[in-house]
Amino acid sequence: MDEELHERVRDTVAAIPEGSVATYGDIAALAGASTPRLVGRVLGEDGQDLPWHRVLRADGTPAKHLRAEQCARLLAEGVMSRNGRVDLKRYRWQPERR
Repeated sequence: MDEELHERVRDTVAAIPEGSVATYGDIAALAGASTPRLVGRVLGEDGQDLPWHRVLRADGTPAKHLRAEQCARLLAEGVMSRNGRVDLKRYRWQPERR
């Protein structure tokens, strides 16, 4: 992955406002990444300083190994989950298209 794409992914994740969530696919589409897996890779390798907890799977769930921490962080921002799933219709970030 080139550095420019890496930074676009980081910038897009950083732009998700408190109290909102996005999916890996949303971030990939906004950043121009070819696959949501690249978003996961960036967050896994270089996302500790980003609001990584606001990025979810397409079905509104966090990765199993992050579930407790991610749901707790989201709840602290007012994002409710039910059975570990966030209602994307309610909380999904709707940025203005660039």
